[in-house]
Amino acid sequence: MSRGRPRAFVTRLLPEPAPSLLGEVFELCGNLGDRPLTSREILEGVPGASAIVCTLADRIDAAVLSAAGAELRVVSNFAVGFDNIDVTAATKRGVLVATTPDVLTEATAELTWALILAAARRVVEGDALVRSGRFTGWSPSLLLGKELTGGVLGIVGMGRIGRAVARRAAGFGMRVLYTRRSGPLPAEAVPGGEQWGFAANLHALLASADVVSLHVPLGPETRHLISAPELAAMKWDAILVNAARGPVVDEAALAETLRQGHLFAAALDVYENEPVITPGLEGLTNVVLLPHVGSATVATRRKMAESAARNAIAAVRGLPGVNAVNLQVPCVPPCARVDQWRV
Repeated sequence: MSRGRPRAFVTRLLPEPAPSLLGEVFELCGNLGDRPLTSREILEGVPGASAIVCTLADRIDAAVLSAAGAELRVVSNFAVGFDNIDVTAATKRGVLVATTPDVLTEATAELTWALILAAARRVVEGDALVRSGRFTGWSPSLLLGKELTGGVLGIVGMGRIGRAVARRAAGFGMRVLYTRRSGPLPAEAVPGGEQWGFAANLHALLASADVVSLHVPLGPETRHLISAPELAAMKWDAILVNAARGPVVDEAALAETLRQGHLFAAALDVYENEPVITPGLEGLTNVVLLPHVGSATVATRRKMAESAARNAIAAVRGLPGVNAVNLQVPCVPPCARVDQWRV
């Protein structure tokens, strides 16, 4: 066992209060700058760490967990997702995997609506037109968009973020249709006065929705959940929005579908091979492309940072309050569990 304070390996500088909170408990090591670490740098830096504090951009696989050694107690992810972490390998080693749920729900829901509106009303195209100097004045046929009022918002995955997006639909006069792998929401989960329709399957939703918004975690069942057959099942003038995980969408199929004129537009905040953009998407004017900024508000990133830091501290100290995704790992008192599939 190491002497003195436990070590926390940080893969990237996080906003305050994370550095201050972690510094009170741990000897900090790793990357205290705002740049991504290479796989080799992570492997060489984790040995002896009791905690790894990482981001979605960092792959924490079995090799990293093994390199960290027997003192590793927790991998604390600065994200609500955790597909960058080999949870099975962590569980076998008795290592908790923690995330930052709840705190980014509202910010991501707001960004989702920004994507919906930008795609529907061709905001990016309009901005580019004005900046280029090609705007010559009002025209009755200039950049005609898609009206949302009276339409159907289809939500794939009704977890925290999906429900937050759905709550905002009433303000735009849209009806909500949703899919959820665990069945219809209980009545008490639906806001009073709202009628959210449950679609029996994904294709039923795709055939009815004017806007399809994805809010599922990334796993074997959701990789390429939206591919050529699903895109073909959508309305010809529908909008697809992905603020979940990039590989949920087959982007090559999406690019081809858009080129063929099927779908009004798409709006993406995440990418299949991030940060690489699938060839063909950048050249399409009816695609809104954002650089993975769903949770990028000052307040939310601070809350995420605090949550990630407190997860690491609580896990190492054996305290409750860890937002753990692998309940199988012993934690006394018991840790809170984040169920990735109840969406």
